[in-house]
Amino acid sequence: MRIEQLEYLQTVARLGSLRRAAEALHLSQPALSETVRNLERELGVGLLDRHRSGARTSDAGRELLPHIAAVLEAVDRLRQAADHQHQVSRMVRLGTVHAATVPLLVPAVQDFRAAHPRTQVEIVTAQQTDIHRMLAEGGLDLGLVNYLTGDDLPPDLDCTELLRGRPVVCLRPDSPLAAHSAVSTDALLREPLIVMRAGYVMHRYIHRLLRGRTPAFSYSTDGAEMGKLMVAEGLGATVLPDFSVIGDPLERNGVITWRPLADAEKDTEVVMVTERRRSGSYAEAVRDLHDILLERSRLYRH
Repeated sequence: MRIEQLEYLQTVARLGSLRRAAEALHLSQPALSETVRNLERELGVGLLDRHRSGARTSDAGRELLPHIAAVLEAVDRLRQAADHQHQVSRMVRLGTVHAATVPLLVPAVQDFRAAHPRTQVEIVTAQQTDIHRMLAEGGLDLGLVNYLTGDDLPPDLDCTELLRGRPVVCLRPDSPLAAHSAVSTDALLREPLIVMRAGYVMHRYIHRLLRGRTPAFSYSTDGAEMGKLMVAEGLGATVLPDFSVIGDPLERNGVITWRPLADAEKDTEVVMVTERRRSGSYAEAVRDLHDILLERSRLYRH
């Protein structure tokens, strides 16, 4: 049984005659009649009453019409869903907290672009709670989020670890702090400090590191990329995961550098994960970008 056989019979019933249906379908009348006859043989039911004056839908055919209409409606919904899936696959939306955006995400997007030249990538910078909300609502396909070791991962999302790194001090090479092989918290407090705004993992880490003490002067900003630019312009130092600094274009060009924290908690690391909704299937483009991020994270670690 073929879909066009059901569509042809529905057209005959709608137009009231085989002749008019053949004209509407741009078929010869004998070809249309033979197509319906093959369907009759398969179903074992006479669907048309054939006379010398023409052919019309039989009583048995009319009884089957609601079932035929239901099948065709289901096929139409399937086609619409497939078309929607095709359109969705033309745009992948990824939310990121902006740590490791340049060292990890940009090369991954370049690889994805080579494999999917027609698929756009929309990168949305947001805080962790907003990324979780947009993933749950379907506004994002993937998320890149940071956690501190010991944090609970969201049970309603599929999380895969990409990178694991230590918090380090990001500073200019000509900063007084750069003279040290490692920077103590006391030394950090004496310099202007660029702190991530509340809602970011590194904001929480800084407060844990300082233990209530206040730096000589501080700035507050959204995201690691702005923090690194402020460091490059000489406004102060900041604390970021090492994977957000090492390999960054500013670090490769000698504009910023990094030093380990001398008295950081030894068991505390920053973990970057990719997050997806827990669903049975993903668009091919989403799966591919996810796999490219995993491969790029392996290359970054080595």
